[in-house]
Amino acid sequence: MAHDYIISCESTADLSDAHFKERGVIYTCFTFSIDGQDLKDDYGRSMDIHEFYSRMKAGSMTSTSQISMQDYEDSWRPYLKEGRDIYHLTLSTGISGTYNSACLAAEELLEEFPDRKIYVTDSLTASSGFGMLVDLCCDRRDEGMSIEELDSYVRSVRGQQNAWFFTNDLTYLFRGGRVSKTAFVLGSALKVCPMLRVDAEGRLVAAAKLRGTRKVIEACVRKMEERAEGGVDYDGYCYISHSEAQEETRELKELIESRFKRLRGGVQVFDIGTVIGSHTGPGTVALFFMGKDKEA
Repeated sequence: MAHDYIISCESTADLSDAHFKERGVIYTCFTFSIDGQDLKDDYGRSMDIHEFYSRMKAGSMTSTSQISMQDYEDSWRPYLKEGRDIYHLTLSTGISGTYNSACLAAEELLEEFPDRKIYVTDSLTASSGFGMLVDLCCDRRDEGMSIEELDSYVRSVRGQQNAWFFTNDLTYLFRGGRVSKTAFVLGSALKVCPMLRVDAEGRLVAAAKLRGTRKVIEACVRKMEERAEGGVDYDGYCYISHSEAQEETRELKELIESRFKRLRGGVQVFDIGTVIGSHTGPGTVALFFMGKDKEA
């Protein structure tokens, strides 16, 4: 079905190339560096995700780069030339400055294509939660929503996109400055598993410290019971993304599906990509669903 606008996002939406192609979504890639080699965050084409995490576990150092104005312009221009408008969602401004680059690119292109429309909207989320918001946009587009209506819709629901994270390895949170050296040493010795969440401004913040992954998995499911729209009768999307944490992901998925019988498509599982994974490290699991407004 042809539409008069294109939905656009970024590779940090952490779904898959095939998923976005199926839904008619374009995406612009971040860049990551591993041991000095610069590569595109492109869903495994530049580097297999399992190799990426294996190298991190072996001690490889990683860093990330934001998307440039030129990258956005190159991504959007062909569609503007076709006479189509652009609706672009960015990674949360709470963790990245890429929104500003996208806005500047939009300003440049609107001078070149004054009859077109380009919307740039902050998703206030990351990883597959960002992907979930993109999927919700596709649903509304397919129902016939205009680009103006879509923007109003996204702004009304993005605060209801709940995100809860945990990790079984504090190394990368310590490197990124999210936990102190004392907390890292004691937490590692005591097998503390921190639970984090995305707040109302799209920032990653600490929520709780629990001993052992089983306790934090159960805590995430309790949060979903408390906060999901309709409680255990929630019938929307539920996505999990993870970085080489298959066992913990399986446990979380099974526990959610045993308690939430009406999920749309069941629990869908995706990999945390190379850019988000550069900061969280291997051993991270993130749970996303729609529900109560995020807390500050």
